[in-house]
Amino acid sequence: MRYKIFTFLVIVFLLNSCTINKFQDESLKNELNSIRNSDQNLRKLYTNISNEKRIEILSQLNISEEEFKLRDGEIMKEYDSINLNKVKTIISKYGYPSKEIVGNDLSNVVWLVIQHSDLKTIEKYFPLIKKANKKGDLENKYVALMQDRMLMYQGKEQIYGTQIAGRMFFNPKTNEELGFKYFIWPLKDKSKVNEMRKSVGFKDTIEELAKSMDIENNSFNYTIEEINRISKEIN
Repeated sequence: MRYKIFTFLVIVFLLNSCTINKFQDESLKNELNSIRNSDQNLRKLYTNISNEKRIEILSQLNISEEEFKLRDGEIMKEYDSINLNKVKTIISKYGYPSKEIVGNDLSNVVWLVIQHSDLKTIEKYFPLIKKANKKGDLENKYVALMQDRMLMYQGKEQIYGTQIAGRMFFNPKTNEELGFKYFIWPLKDKSKVNEMRKSVGFKDTIEELAKSMDIENNSFNYTIEEINRISKEIN
């Protein structure tokens, strides 16, 4: 009898140990945290940060100021490519890392890296993102952000008004350049966009978004045809 009880307790202990290991993958969490820092810190260099913070980030990334000035676009692509390869390896091993394994704070890191990739990659992994959302591992707004970006890259109208683009505008009659402008990518249904935004968890309206980004309030009234007619992309 004592042997049976002892055996039962050992089994319970082993099961609990497996559960702890399953739900607390510290190695994966550390890797995701490193990936997130790499992704976000590099993008902070394009924002209005202090010179001290800029030097700190460049030092962490082992990039000199001169190299960043000469190769900023290339450096971004290189780091995004490295992070994407890491994420692909994670997905092949875990699928989409659940909140149970990595916690709430790191559950969107895989999404973040895919969001910063190209159209082909987004199209490939978007079904995985939707599946993670249905399982409760990603909020609705992350699916909306990726869907809008995918539609924009496909040259189609977005649904939730989350994507902002920048192009050189010109006079189609004279071909005179009017300057580089940011605008909200054309919308599928302007009359319902704020309703759609609210339905997935965005608290601001499309008008408030435009204002916060210092974009002209009428910038979300463009159609795809108008954008293609009066602007051009800058490589």
